[in-house]
Amino acid sequence: MSNFIAEFIGTALLILLGNGVVANVVLKGTKGNNSGWIVITFGWGMAVFVAVFTVSEYSGAHINPAVTLGLAAAGVFEWAKVPIYILAQLAGGATGAFLVWLFYRQHVEFTEDKDAKLAIFATIPAIRSYANNLISEIIGTFVLVFAVLYIASPTLTSSTLSADTEFGLGALGALPVGFLVFSLGLSLGGTTGYAINPARDLAPRFMHQILPVANKRDSDWAYAWVPILGPIIGGVSAGLCYLLLQ
Repeated sequence: MSNFIAEFIGTALLILLGNGVVANVVLKGTKGNNSGWIVITFGWGMAVFVAVFTVSEYSGAHINPAVTLGLAAAGVFEWAKVPIYILAQLAGGATGAFLVWLFYRQHVEFTEDKDAKLAIFATIPAIRSYANNLISEIIGTFVLVFAVLYIASPTLTSSTLSADTEFGLGALGALPVGFLVFSLGLSLGGTTGYAINPARDLAPRFMHQILPVANKRDSDWAYAWVPILGPIIGGVSAGLCYLLLQ
């Protein structure tokens, strides 16, 4: 149960601070309005840092289904624990998205741009091309999970896995992973907005659908499969690549 609570809280913090910086930049009338992509990418990096540092002691701070699946594919995390982690991450993502809407709801009402309102919940591609968007998410998530595996433990191999293994990021890994996500946003975020995390996109997109967001557009479910499938493929591929190198 502590794993569930930790992943729930960690993912909620991630989305509150990550989607919160998006809201601060894109919504009308905020103090950070139009402050740009650098602010968004740095905000996301620091969101990851805070989330990982806070809950790493309790669950390893996966806070991302792609990371959980990647670690399992690498043989350093038990498959039996995967469902509870992912359920907690999705619930945390939905909660974080609700808090962002609650916090910025006056600015949401003040903003006419319906795409901007969706952007504080879910990713929108710069150029809609499902094949290219999928490739972007696969590559971005591969880099994330592959690097996380080495940041978390550069010497751990699949032979060390035991029934009580709690593999994940320790507190010392929080800052490196934060900078990793900052780098990913700067270098690889320009095409899709770098979801690289199904819980970051699916759960908040669902909240956009059900919340009384003022004068909102549709939730763009036609695109939603890309930031789900792409990170899953990228994360599992990174885990398998890590396993092959051991």
